[in-house]
Amino acid sequence: MDMPEGRMALHVTSCKMLATDICEFTLALPDGGSLPSFTPGAHITVETPSGAMRRYSLLNEGTEPAVYVIAVKRDTASRGGSSSMHNALKEGDTIKVDPPENDFELVAASKYLLIAGGIGITPILSMARHLGQEGRSFKLIYCTRTAEETAYLEEIMAIPGATVHHDNGDLDDYYDFWDHFEEPGTEHVYCCGPAPLMEEIKAISGHWTEGRIHFEDFAGVDVVRPDDTPFTVELKSSGRAIEVPADRSILEALREAGEPTVSSCESGTCGTCKCRLVAGEADHRDLVLMDEEKDDHIMICVSRAKSEKLVVDL
Repeated sequence: MDMPEGRMALHVTSCKMLATDICEFTLALPDGGSLPSFTPGAHITVETPSGAMRRYSLLNEGTEPAVYVIAVKRDTASRGGSSSMHNALKEGDTIKVDPPENDFELVAASKYLLIAGGIGITPILSMARHLGQEGRSFKLIYCTRTAEETAYLEEIMAIPGATVHHDNGDLDDYYDFWDHFEEPGTEHVYCCGPAPLMEEIKAISGHWTEGRIHFEDFAGVDVVRPDDTPFTVELKSSGRAIEVPADRSILEALREAGEPTVSSCESGTCGTCKCRLVAGEADHRDLVLMDEEKDDHIMICVSRAKSEKLVVDL
């Protein structure tokens, strides 16, 4: 299949392990030319070696950059994305990348509080570097399990006023954020990290002025749930029937069966994989379809079947 408009084929010029299960990748155009610019907090969507589309925050300076730098944590529950980046991608390989997007843009403010957990440091560090270069006022709090699992530890420790906290997996040693949120402040807060961290910040900041707390979350919706069951998808164009296991999405099952697919977010949030539903009852799990579309359309990256079989217009 031809690449979607705007998608770029980039060379991997460097792979570097930063910490346990975290690898930094540097990507560039084959001719060394400038890549599309971006602002702090931006991300790119990458077609990983497994074929899965994943979003990764950009770490480097974004004005007419010669490279894109991303850091990827190997997810122990990976469904092919991060594990294939670690296991299959090496220097000299080519990888397909969509242009940068930014849903986590820095707004103008007199001061900032930046909060990161684990690999959530990637957009936060991009912001910290930018604010530091601009001489802007900010505080940074970075929470991880151990020093060995902490990316960019030395750089962050050198930032004036930065706090790095390791809880060593002890629930009683989690960082206490309440002192930062007890009294509503004038700063803007940017937070990225695992769901429990972001849920905590949401819970303790409800009395703050609306619009001052910003979150970056690539999780989307649950693609697979514990009570999911297998079903069959039939392709209208060929009549081919493809089994969708309980632990796979329709999109993944089609990809593994060698059927061409088009996708981007793979989290039910962008609309790229929208298909016409010809027959069967869908279990809609996306965040895109309007109610009036749900009888005859389906987002194959996350939605499943309530009936034993679906027929889709592919």
